[in-house]
Amino acid sequence: MEMDSPTHHHFGVAAAAAPPPTSTTTAAASLVEEATAAGDSPDYNTTPRGLSSAKVSETLRLVQSHVLEIRVEAAKEIRRLTKTSQRYRRYFSGAVRPLVQMLSYESVEANESALLALLNLAVKDETNKISIIDAGALDPIIGFLQSDNPTLQEHATASLLTLSASSVNKPIISDAGIIPLLVEILRDGCMQAKVDAVMALYNLSTHPGNLSLILHAEPIPYMVDLLKFCKKSSKTAEKCTALIESLVTFEECRIALTSEEGGVLAVVEVLESGSPQSREHALGALLTMCQSDRCKYREPILKEGAIPGLLELTVQGSPKSQSKAQTLLRLLRDSPYPRSELQPDTLENIVSTLISQIDGEDQCGKAKQMLSEMVQVSMEQSLRHLQQRALVYTPTDLPVNKCASEVSSK
Repeated sequence: MEMDSPTHHHFGVAAAAAPPPTSTTTAAASLVEEATAAGDSPDYNTTPRGLSSAKVSETLRLVQSHVLEIRVEAAKEIRRLTKTSQRYRRYFSGAVRPLVQMLSYESVEANESALLALLNLAVKDETNKISIIDAGALDPIIGFLQSDNPTLQEHATASLLTLSASSVNKPIISDAGIIPLLVEILRDGCMQAKVDAVMALYNLSTHPGNLSLILHAEPIPYMVDLLKFCKKSSKTAEKCTALIESLVTFEECRIALTSEEGGVLAVVEVLESGSPQSREHALGALLTMCQSDRCKYREPILKEGAIPGLLELTVQGSPKSQSKAQTLLRLLRDSPYPRSELQPDTLENIVSTLISQIDGEDQCGKAKQMLSEMVQVSMEQSLRHLQQRALVYTPTDLPVNKCASEVSSK
């Protein structure tokens, strides 16, 4: 997957057009048999090979059949064939409209098979993503989000995650009022639906104007809950923290985060043990908070033990993270300005000042240990840098001691 209720209409067909039940079963079975004979076992998640254009055309014809059971089987076949094959996603782009039609049938099996087929068609295919929305998929998807059927709800959320990866679709999806529904899923859905919902919200957040819509739906308590329970190095934590970093540019979000029990702590835990990208987002969120109102947010950040994670980033983070971490450390001490010329504004002095203000022996001890390790690593890095410079600038055809004597004699 990418990192991407309206009344259902009755499926009505003329009785004379429907073949006998045995024909339905035979047609559906023969379709699977043809694919299997070509080396495409439906039980394996491998890219299908050897499917002729005639069979592709036959599948496209069956998905438009007047017999519901045949359409369902064809949808399942399209889902299988497009699961891992970008090539077949192109071949079956003509199935988008009939599959979208199936989303409105009064058959849960038809809804589910069509939704899953559309989901696979949309993965890593911008054209199909746009076509699915253009064909009218949003209305039934909204219905599934509000459905009491948890399976349909989960599949609908997953489809929105993929569809929202398209820049063309983002404003259409948000204008349809889906953002509050995604926040409801984030609150009440199953774990997988919650994960997909927060990632879909992140996708939508990159469109101008959507951040305020997301904030208005009050997602922070549910995002904090998700952060508490997910693995801090996961993609879920990364997207969740990235969304928080964007939202904390609003005072409403900063207030919500500090008011939520364990809100700041959840961000600090990502700062300490998240993936490199997650740690950068957590750092950015905390820095934005402190820069917006240092007097208001300095204490909550210090209280949750942010210092050790910041110290580690000053040494082991990316150049951007190192700079941001040092800036935040300066903001977190009593005064963000140098005390005097006798106490230069070095990182060690900044941290020493901070350590003296930390409450609790555990936090203080951990911060002191981190400072000691930070100084040690910094010294080792400086020594390696000097050694590398010596290798670069020392002529290879001259002994080192001769160079030294020549310099000293001048």
